Amino acid sequence: MFKFDPAPKVITFDCYGTLVQWYEVLLREIGVVLVAQGRDAADASAVLDTFSENSRRLEAERPHRLYKDILRTGFRAALTEHNLDAGQDVVERLATAIPTMGPHPEVPDALRRLRKRYKLAIFTNSDEDIIVQNLAHLGVPIDYVITAERAQAYKPSPKLFEHAYQTMGVTKDETVHVAMGMFLDMKACHELGVRGIWVNRRGQRGNPNWLPYAEVSDLDEAAALLLPT
Repeated sequence: MFKFDPAPKVITFDCYGTLVQWYEVLLREIGVVLVAQGRDAADASAVLDTFSENSRRLEAERPHRLYKDILRTGFRAALTEHNLDAGQDVVERLATAIPTMGPHPEVPDALRRLRKRYKLAIFTNSDEDIIVQNLAHLGVPIDYVITAERAQAYKPSPKLFEHAYQTMGVTKDETVHVAMGMFLDMKACHELGVRGIWVNRRGQRGNPNWLPYAEVSDLDEAAALLLPT
């Protein structure tokens, strides 16, 4: 059960997938690439999964690599692993799709309602110049934007979260983290003792090793937990 006490001061969010349409946009773009190369668009999910595996490995490397570099390196590796043409034009098509991602339909209204009571923050495995474009698509002011570029660390590293709390001037107990990322976000919440709300948009199975977290299907349900009547 979600514990509302102590009442949070800041609601923090993952961006890609949680607020904006990560899977929808990338599955569409990868599908276009597949069809153009004589392959079945249904294979897009497998290519995206391979990209995700590569990006997690790259994000753990030191020294810190910019996300724009990880995107291109990760997509090139995923395309190659699936025996697809990984030419620069193909890689650029996929990498430059990220800044174009707009919000899930219910997100702007849910954020506006939450903003009446709380400060809002985004914790993102992104660069400053990429996320600013996604923020513009949201259309709702965000009080704090914590990027991996600024923190010099990627989720699930505690370094990004600790940098965020110091920047915002709050303790972890004064926050709730809302995200669809099980490995990147709920794992970190579990290890840090941060209250988490898992936005399970894709009907996936959670990981009991990273409990406790509340589970919802979209941001409207998350807002309902955070705005009790």
